[in-house]
Amino acid sequence: MPENSLQPSTSMPEIAGFGRRLIALLIDWVVAMLTVAVVTSTPVYGGDAVASAWVLLAFWIEVSILDATLGFSIGKRITGICVVGPNGRPIGLRAFVRTALVCLVVPPLLQNKEGRGLQDVVAGSVITYIRPRTTSVE
Repeated sequence: MPENSLQPSTSMPEIAGFGRRLIALLIDWVVAMLTVAVVTSTPVYGGDAVASAWVLLAFWIEVSILDATLGFSIGKRITGICVVGPNGRPIGLRAFVRTALVCLVVPPLLQNKEGRGLQDVVAGSVITYIRPRTTSVE
C-alpha cells in the first residue's frame, strides 16, 4: 500500500482565504441588519435606525445557530466556505463561543501561522471550502 494513500484523521482541511471570510461576514451582517429592521419595523439607516446592539445580537444568534447545525451561515454558503471541526463536521454548540469571539472583532484579526483566527483556535474549528478545490491542467 502506498504511503500517501492514507491521510491522518487529525489533519486540518485547507483554510479558506481571508477575502471570502470577510465577504461572508459582511453578508451575514447585512442579513442581521435586515432581520432586525423587519422584526422591529425600524429603518436600517438614519436617525431612527436599528440599534447596533440588536444587530449584533441578531448576528450572533443567526450565525451561531446556522454554523452549529449546518456548518455555514448565509454569507458563508454564498461565498462557498464552511466552519468544521477536525472531524470535518459542524462544530455544534462551540459555534456560539466562536461567534461571540467574532463579535469582539479582535480575535479574527489575530491569526496563527496556519491562518486560523483566535476564535477558530479556541473553538477547535477551521473555515474551509465547501467543495474541495481542485486545479485543472487543461
